[in-house]
Amino acid sequence: MSTEDIFGRDLDIDRASAGKGETVRRLIRYAMLYKWQLLLAIVMLAISVATNLAGPFVAKRLIDVHISGIEQPWHEVSAEDAHTAEYGGKLYKRSDHFAPGEERGGEVRILQIGREYYFIPQPVAFDGARTVNEDGTVTIEQGGQTAVYPAERIGAKEIYRFYRPEVDGMLRLCLFYFGLTVLSAFFAYGQRYYLQAAANRIILKMRNDVFAQVNRLAVRFFDNLPAGKVVSRITNDTEAIRELYVTVLANFFTGGVNMVGILGAMFLLDVRLAAICLIIIPILAVWIWVYGRFARRYNRVIRATLSEINGRINESIQGMAVIRAFRREKKVEEEFEAYNHRSFVYKNKLLSLNSLTGYNLVGVIRNFAYVAVIWYFGAERLTGPEAIVSLGVLYAFVDYLNRLFDPIVNIVNQLPNLETALVSAERVFVLLDEPGEDVSDERIPRYKGDVAFRDVWFSYKEGEPVLKGISFEAKQGQTVALVGHTGSGKSSIINLLFRFYDPDSGSVTIDGVDVRDIPRQALRAHMGIVLQDPFLFTGTVESNITMGDSRITREKAAKALAEVGGDRVLKALPRGIDEPVLEKGSTLSAGQRQLISFARALAFDPAILILDEATSNIDTETEAIIQEALEVVKQGRTTFIVAHRLSTIKNADLILVLDRGVIVERGNHESLMERRGKYYQMYQLQQGEASAAGAAAGAGPAK
Repeated sequence: MSTEDIFGRDLDIDRASAGKGETVRRLIRYAMLYKWQLLLAIVMLAISVATNLAGPFVAKRLIDVHISGIEQPWHEVSAEDAHTAEYGGKLYKRSDHFAPGEERGGEVRILQIGREYYFIPQPVAFDGARTVNEDGTVTIEQGGQTAVYPAERIGAKEIYRFYRPEVDGMLRLCLFYFGLTVLSAFFAYGQRYYLQAAANRIILKMRNDVFAQVNRLAVRFFDNLPAGKVVSRITNDTEAIRELYVTVLANFFTGGVNMVGILGAMFLLDVRLAAICLIIIPILAVWIWVYGRFARRYNRVIRATLSEINGRINESIQGMAVIRAFRREKKVEEEFEAYNHRSFVYKNKLLSLNSLTGYNLVGVIRNFAYVAVIWYFGAERLTGPEAIVSLGVLYAFVDYLNRLFDPIVNIVNQLPNLETALVSAERVFVLLDEPGEDVSDERIPRYKGDVAFRDVWFSYKEGEPVLKGISFEAKQGQTVALVGHTGSGKSSIINLLFRFYDPDSGSVTIDGVDVRDIPRQALRAHMGIVLQDPFLFTGTVESNITMGDSRITREKAAKALAEVGGDRVLKALPRGIDEPVLEKGSTLSAGQRQLISFARALAFDPAILILDEATSNIDTETEAIIQEALEVVKQGRTTFIVAHRLSTIKNADLILVLDRGVIVERGNHESLMERRGKYYQMYQLQQGEASAAGAAAGAGPAK
C-alpha cells in the first residue's frame, strides 16, 4: 500500500504547501517580528567569533616573534637594556628591538638544529638544510649552495639569556589571549541567550497564531482532520520549528560567520592556499541540496505518521470503554503497530542517510585538505628560499583549517533537524493558510428570535444533499420540535441555524436578517444550545456555567442552576457549585452533566434556545425536573427541540416531521395525531413500546 493510501488526507493537505522556498520566506517573516533581538544576537555572535579567531594570530606572533624570533640576527651593543642578552662576556641585542638610528655592532646568529641551539659568531648568507659536523662546525645547504660556519653549542642556561627579553612579551600575549577567550565566552553566552529568547518569542507567536486559526476554521474543516492531527501540528510541529530557530539557525549562523572569518584569516596568511580551500564551499552547498532532496521526502512521511499516531492515541483514549466492551484491544494494537512500524522504517532510512552523509564524509574532506596543506608546504619549501613560510604561519594555517571543519561538522549535524523543521513548518503553514473567518468582537443588540428557513438546500458532501428545500417559520416565544428517524436532517437544521455550516442555497433569517450577514460570534451570543452528550471542561461547576465570561457572575450562575432544578440534584456534591470537574465531566453522572449544560445555556439569557435531544440520555427523574424547569425557561424565547421521545414535545407550538431531508408533516401534536400520518405512526409505536415495557416491569420476575 502506498504512502498516499495510508496517510491520505494528511498528506493531501501537506502537498498543498507552496514549497520549500515559500516556507523559508515565511519563517524569515516570523523572525523579522523580533529582528532587533536577533540583530543583537548576530552582533554578539560576530564579536564572539572575531575574538575567538584572533587566537591563532596571537599564537602566530608568539611563535614567530618570541619563540622562533631567536633565530633573527643579533648585534653586539655596549649598553645593557631590557632587550639585551649577555653571552661570552659581551652584550647582544636582537635586530627587531633596535630603535631607528641606534648604533649596531657586529652581527651574530643563533640557530636551532634538532633540539640543540648553536651560536654562530658571524652573519649567515642563506638558510636551508642544517647539519652539525664532527669538528663542531655547522653546514647549511640550499639548492647547489653550501656554507660552513664555526659554531658553539649553547646550554640551557645560556639559551635562556637570549629568551629572557621575550618573557614579558610572551606573558602579555598570553594575558591578551586569555582576555580574548573570556570576551568570546561572554559574547557567545549573550548571542545564545538572545537567540533562544527570540526563538521562544517566535514560537509563542506562532502557536498563538495556530490556535487562533483553529478557532477561525469552519466546523467543516474538522470533519476531514481528526483532533489528534491538529494537536500534533500545534505542539510537535511548532516544537520542531523552535529547534530550527534555537539550534539549527544558531549553528548555521555561528558556522557561517566562523567560516567567513576563518577564510578571511586564511587569505591574510596565504592567498593561494586559502583559494584552494574555497572549494569546500560549493561542496558543502551541493551536499546540503542533495541531502535535502532525500531527507525531506522521509521527514514528510515521518511527520505524517506521527500525526496519525497522535490521532490514533486520541481516538483510542476517547473510545477506551467501547474498545474494551467489544474486545478490540488486539485490533487497535495491530493498527497502532502498523503506523509505529512505518515510522520506524522511515526513521531508519533517515538514519542511514545521516550516517552516509554525516561526520564520516566530513572526515574524508578534512583529510584531503590536510593532504593539500602538506603537499603545498612541502613542495614550496623545495623551490626556493623566497617561498619558505614561517613556523607561526604553518601553525596558524593548520589551526584555522581545523577550525574551518568544526562549523562544517556542526552544520552537517543539524541538517536532519533543519529538514524536520522545514517539513513541520510546511504543515503548520498549510493549516494557517486554510480559509477561515476572524473571530469577531462585534456585539449586536439581543434580537427577538423570529426564525425563517426559506427553500434551504444543504449537503455535507457535494452532490449528496441532506436538506432538500426546507421552509418554515418560528415566531418569538414559540417552541418548534424537529422529529424524524436518524439521518432525516434534524441536527443539520440546527447546524445551519447556529452557522456551524452555511446552506448551499436558500436562506436562514433571524428577525428578517440573513444569518450569513451577521458575524458568527455575534449571532451565537444570543443563542444557547444543549447537546445530547454535553461537553464539560476541566474546572468547576461554576466555571462550566460561566465559561469564563465576566458578565456571568457567581450569583447569576447559581440562579441559572436553580432555575433548571440543578440545585436539587447537585446538592449531593461536597463542594456544591465549586465542585471540581475533570475532563468531559467524567466524575459526574449523565444527569448532572446535562443539568450543568442547561444552566450554562440559560445563564447567557439566549433569545433562541436549542435542545438537541437534550433529555435522551438522562433518567426519568432528572427528565421530569428538566421538563418542569423548561416551561419557565422557554418563556419569551424561541425554542428548538430535536426530540427522539415524542412524549416530551406534546406541548410544542410547531412540530416538523422530517424524512430524508424533507418536511413531510407539520403542525401541533393534536393536528398531527388527527392526520394519522407518519407522526401518528411514530407516536403509536413509541407508546406501544412504553406500554410493553411497563407491563413487563409490572409482571415481575417469573416464578
